[in-house]
Amino acid sequence: MKLISSEERNHLLSQIARDAFHLELRDDYHVPKEEDPYTAWLRGEPDDQEWMRPWLDMIRALTGNGRTVRRVRVVSEPLTSYIRFEHEGTHDNIAAGEDIRWLPRHRLPAELKMPLDGADWWLCDDQYLAVGHFDADGRVLGSEIVTDPETVAECIRVRDELWAMAIPHEAYTPRLS
Repeated sequence: MKLISSEERNHLLSQIARDAFHLELRDDYHVPKEEDPYTAWLRGEPDDQEWMRPWLDMIRALTGNGRTVRRVRVVSEPLTSYIRFEHEGTHDNIAAGEDIRWLPRHRLPAELKMPLDGADWWLCDDQYLAVGHFDADGRVLGSEIVTDPETVAECIRVRDELWAMAIPHEAYTPRLS
């Protein structure tokens, strides 16, 4: 399996014609550029989100040109400290034009089988997937590009189902303990 870097994946995302959708299923991530801001946040220091500027600039460019970027975060409650960190910074993603919803894991339908063995994925223009691969500690290894029509169709179905049941960020009050 060939993996592309996060930078290569972001370049692909910057080229979407209509829509990008991200499904996040993990409660913890270890992303190198987030480690210092996350550690500072754990100490109670404010996060100016400057480290997010390249991402936010890309989202502004996409949504400013009429494209849609959406995300559903399936989370365990009470939230892990990492997801609390993400939740507190989500307002900047939304201000840039990203539409983010939350879905407490206990609300997932029991009969729902997650495609791709429960991996995170980006669905781009309903044509291809960038499937996230992580090591046992949640460190990003890269993304695998998947174009198989049946797999893409299954992810479209799951996207639509989860999007309909997920809670918009401004309406979601997370359970913290």
